[in-house]
Parts: sequence; C-alpha cells; structure tokens
Amino acid sequence: MRDLAALTAADYLNGAREMASADRPYLAHLLAEEAAKRTRDPATAAGIRATFPDPTTDREESD
Repeated sequence: MRDLAALTAADYLNGAREMASADRPYLAHLLAEEAAKRTRDPATAAGIRATFPDPTTDREESD
C-alpha cells in the first residue's frame, strides 16, 4: 500500500482521468481537486479544475 502523503499531483491527476473514463465524474472531480491543491502554478491548477468541474453544480432542475 502506498503512503497517501507521498502521492503527487500527477498521481491524483492520473486517478482523475481513470475515474472520468469509468464514468465516475464526482470521483474524478475530487481527485482533480486534490491534484490542483498540490500544484504550485495557479494557472495549471485552474486548468485542472476547469477540466474536471464539480458535476453537482452542473445539474439543472426540471419539473
């Protein structure tokens, strides 16, 4: 088992891509958010967040 503290932004981003491919958008978002937090460059972090937006905010109400 890997030490979670030793995981890098790239590790989390790879996990996010895997979850997105598996049609698990919320898990992809959570992993991408952790990748963004571990990224020093604000522009790169913003790009990660834009690529994996929170799927719960995209929902539209219908009657």
